[in-house]
Amino acid sequence: MSDNEERSVVTNFLAGIGVGAIIGAATALLLAPKSGLETRDDLKKAAQDLSKSTDDLRKKSTELMDTAKIKVQQAYDAGRDAVQKRNVTEEMPEAPQEG
Repeated sequence: MSDNEERSVVTNFLAGIGVGAIIGAATALLLAPKSGLETRDDLKKAAQDLSKSTDDLRKKSTELMDTAKIKVQQAYDAGRDAVQKRNVTEEMPEAPQEG
């Protein structure tokens, strides 16, 4: 999967979480027995909390992706080095045996 595809998947996932949270919060606030002013204040606070949560999720997912990329690169490098060492060992002439 390319970097753009990975970012697209993460973006879509976070967008889904955000939309779900907005719908849930709005439904709960609109159905609660409060005055219009209290409801608007609650909606404003919920939107601010959601924005902060979305930013936190984005940062964490970016960190996780970066960590995964590093681990995959390290595994790839280790595998490549092992194959190169094996190839060098197979190409080396055998030492004459004394006996």
